[in-house]
Amino acid sequence: MVMNITILKIGGNIINNPAALHEALDYFAELPEPAVLVHGGGRKASQVISEMGRQPVMIDGRRITDAATLEIVTMVYAGLLNKTVVAKLQARGCNAIGLSGADGNAVLAEKRPVKDIDYGYAGDVRSVNAPLLEQLLRGGLRPVLCPITHDQKGQLLNTNADTIANETARALAAAGFGVSLRYCFELPGVMEDINDPTSLIRELTPDRYADYRSQGIIAGGMIPKLDNAFAAVAAGVREVIIGDLPALRAGSGTRVLAEPDV
Repeated sequence: MVMNITILKIGGNIINNPAALHEALDYFAELPEPAVLVHGGGRKASQVISEMGRQPVMIDGRRITDAATLEIVTMVYAGLLNKTVVAKLQARGCNAIGLSGADGNAVLAEKRPVKDIDYGYAGDVRSVNAPLLEQLLRGGLRPVLCPITHDQKGQLLNTNADTIANETARALAAAGFGVSLRYCFELPGVMEDINDPTSLIRELTPDRYADYRSQGIIAGGMIPKLDNAFAAVAAGVREVIIGDLPALRAGSGTRVLAEPDV
């Protein structure tokens, strides 16, 4: 029988909101099937960067990571946030284990080549160690992945957490598991107007996504999230759903489709 796995990704808006984080971790701990948690924390990282007298720089939702910024985000993501999340899951009876990409060679990446923009020490994922994750899951552990990866040459890299969630889902799907990828954030799903709760986009196809993006309806940090979602379903991930906790619990939100349903 095919083993089903849920991958839940939570972002900085959840991490920075104690009530929302409490609910998200309750939801993750209650999932009946084996599960992997991927967390971001960009808002906390930007806060710490600012407190240390530096200016956070973002382009299309992606962080420019110079050497000093890499040190800060490593401390925030792989240290403070990852271990806080793991401790809170342990308090719920959920036997979590926190990992950076370097731990167990979990996520191997390479420094993004400079084209139009120099992203600094940003990492593009080369591979996810699916056998390691399978071993942990079958052993009753729930991996918690942070956005710090490595290049297997001693260099840590900052990698978009949505990308890590997507690549993890794709690697486990390729290994024969039934994978559900769920992006949890502060809205009921992808919205045409974030101020209008009735404007939920219930389904997104590649063509509709291109139209919304060209009109500026979908922009900023939602772009890498959806780019990764479409890459996941195209690679065989069973389903990708984007929404807040009430939406995910209800089975609603925005479903990302490789092609229109017929």
